[in-house]
Amino acid sequence: MNKKMIALQQVARRTISSSARRQVENKVPQKQKRFQEDNGMPVHLKGGSFDAVLYRTTMALTVLGTGYVVYELVKAAFPQKK
Repeated sequence: MNKKMIALQQVARRTISSSARRQVENKVPQKQKRFQEDNGMPVHLKGGSFDAVLYRTTMALTVLGTGYVVYELVKAAFPQKK
């Protein structure tokens, strides 16, 4: 039992070490440069085509959701008579 606890402690100590297994390139400066340049494009579309699709999808869901809420409010305000 004691050997298992020592082995578990060693495994836990190894996985929570401060050294990185692989170095990852820092892409933040390139992204900052791209997003801060003044090219007349809104910041929410500077990420490329994926950002444009995401923006349009969000706007469509917002408009549809707002329309549905208004529909349900009107339906609740004027209930049908039996």
